[in-house]
Amino acid sequence: AFAQAKKENRPLFLYWGAVWCPPCNQVKATVFSRADFIERARVFIPVYIDGDAPAAQKLGARFKASGYPTMILFRPDGSEITRLPGEVDAARYMQVLQQGMSGGRPVKALLDAARAGKPLSATDWNLLAFYSWETDEQALLPRAERVTTLWQLAQRSTATAPEASARLAMKAAAMASGARDASFDKAAALQRLRAALADPKVSRATFPELSWGAGSLPGYLTEAGSPQRAQLVQQWDRRLTQFAADGGLSRLDRIAAAGGRVALARLDAPKGPLPVALQTEVRAVSTLAMRDVKDRYEREAVVYAAADLLADANLLDESDELLRAELKRSATPYYHMLGLASNARKRGDNAAALNWHQQAYETSKGPATRLQWGSSYVRALVDLAPNDATRIEAAARSVIGELAPTPETFHARNRGTLERMGAKLVEWNKDGRQEATLARLRAQLAGTCAQLPAAAPERAPCNDAL
Repeated sequence: AFAQAKKENRPLFLYWGAVWCPPCNQVKATVFSRADFIERARVFIPVYIDGDAPAAQKLGARFKASGYPTMILFRPDGSEITRLPGEVDAARYMQVLQQGMSGGRPVKALLDAARAGKPLSATDWNLLAFYSWETDEQALLPRAERVTTLWQLAQRSTATAPEASARLAMKAAAMASGARDASFDKAAALQRLRAALADPKVSRATFPELSWGAGSLPGYLTEAGSPQRAQLVQQWDRRLTQFAADGGLSRLDRIAAAGGRVALARLDAPKGPLPVALQTEVRAVSTLAMRDVKDRYEREAVVYAAADLLADANLLDESDELLRAELKRSATPYYHMLGLASNARKRGDNAAALNWHQQAYETSKGPATRLQWGSSYVRALVDLAPNDATRIEAAARSVIGELAPTPETFHARNRGTLERMGAKLVEWNKDGRQEATLARLRAQLAGTCAQLPAAAPERAPCNDAL
């Protein structure tokens, strides 16, 4: 594909995803089906790599792709232009795609220029702000530099591109929140956030940050019980209420807005009951979102999001009903089984939770997906049935037994998944009582690792996983 792009002097568009991934299905439904996207696709070379395809994980590592979906636009010479953000609305996505294809500088060059203090246009700032920082995988910036750099970019872009500036500021604040960064200027960030909430246009441009950040940012930027928190939550909830009722937003976005309202309501009482009025609103948003969903990709994404929203609102029976009804019609029912496992766990029904995890693993398809689902099952067993060593060993042996003894297996998501399972098993054995079980599992994995080529660099992560 790269050879063809170079020969024909056409950009290349790489989409790395999975059939079960809700954000992938949303992009398929709302972006890839658009007439203007199809028109653009005649200009670039489109490449789709499914995460379960042979060598997909090694290709993911090559392009620093870990999260699904990762969408990268390349120049004809193979250099990366930008990574497209999967969480923005379709119109904004198309704007970023067009800007990237119009012959401007790659985002890396724009970042270097901005950090050097050189002037950028509004279009340049938009490419930086609507770059997919969530799927960057340190392709542009080391993780340790992201908060400081994005905050500086937000300050420098305020006059030229206010919407881009607000998004950069909120990205920086969200990353600082995740890291519990004590050095971050929270007072300035709070001021920027409240200004964004007060401006309808800026709020719309930063919708993903406002909906998904509602569960973390207010608690990070304000003190519990303070007037600042009360004012911020009230202002935030008012804006999200408008979004949840906005027919111009996608079904998934309206669900996300309602989910943000639930997160705000739980901010200072995470285990308390939700107001009845908010539960009623959640039901209404979920019902409306599910009505007349004809596109199969969109339905997969919306079912997952609506069931998750209902569960967050303590409407577990209604969430279960939605998920169970979807098992028969879904192309990837094993994904919805994880939702049923999560609901059972919230009820304290550990046996049911583990049974759903087991069913999800047993029915999952594709080598990377089965490794991910199998690892999830093993980790759930350690959490919920730590004394059932026989079942834990049997599940772990099954997962290890499916590993293909090829270098391609031990890259990207696969490597991380295997390491998480290994860390959980090592934690399970912290008192040494499961050493015999771990020894048997290590021996089994060593047999797989030994089949890799002697000089393969993948041997080390394979052997170290447990």
